[in-house]
Amino acid sequence: MKKIILTLAAAGMVSGASAQEKGHFEVHDLGSFKLHVYYTNDALGDASYIVEGRNALVTMEQPLFKDNVAEFDAYLAKLNKPAEQRITDYHVGGTAHHDVVMPEGMPEFTKGAVYGGMMQSFAQTFGDALTAMPTGKISEVAFGTTETYAGVPFEFRHGAATDFPGASILIGKKVYYTHWTPAKAHVSHLQVSSPAAVDAEIAESEKALKSGATLFIGGHGGKLVEILMVVSKKMKESGVIVFNSVSDESKALLEEAVRQTGLRISAQTRITIDDFNTITVNVIYKL
Repeated sequence: MKKIILTLAAAGMVSGASAQEKGHFEVHDLGSFKLHVYYTNDALGDASYIVEGRNALVTMEQPLFKDNVAEFDAYLAKLNKPAEQRITDYHVGGTAHHDVVMPEGMPEFTKGAVYGGMMQSFAQTFGDALTAMPTGKISEVAFGTTETYAGVPFEFRHGAATDFPGASILIGKKVYYTHWTPAKAHVSHLQVSSPAAVDAEIAESEKALKSGATLFIGGHGGKLVEILMVVSKKMKESGVIVFNSVSDESKALLEEAVRQTGLRISAQTRITIDDFNTITVNVIYKL
């Protein structure tokens, strides 16, 4: 019987999700800076980020739901460093009155029918759970530009051609942020609506792999228990899942999700990419 192999790359996929449940943080030490990842556990599976330089901070893709905004802001304050810059790339969130930077074209796009209609739909669906829309000044960053914030270079590259006109950002030459990191996000129609969309996402993934980065992050996390539950029902007895976890936190989340879904980890192999990233390759099968 032919084996089905599903690869789930996860810098952190979280279990459970609703607008009311709180998220969790994990930290990646990249040497010259730290990356704080906030998995919101919200209904949209959003992820937010804090880049911590020596003396200052940069936020990216701040949360949209009130509970998450409060948790994110409290964590930010505990780092006890000023937020030098706030980047809103694909996700307008709870930046309140603070000034933000956006990739060129995105401020106008967020006012249009596509993005504006999406936000109206969110407002109708989630109501008071959403935070107030931001009121700070917006500055645009041109594609192909490298800006240094908190002592860390941020290279703004054009994202996938069929996605929103946002940026893929190479951070500190070590971290690559793009909207839909492969296998970390729920599938969007922007990825699969046409052959051209699929080709665009493949091209974006190839760009990411050639960037020199060792950590790949996206604007959305997944719902790991739910994903494994669905996959386990569709798997044949000879099916195999390969899950790559790049932190102790995501490894622990996987192990708990496997326990809850009645699967079993048959092997775990650790691979060291550099001094700051060790990947655990987990092989999972049905009992």
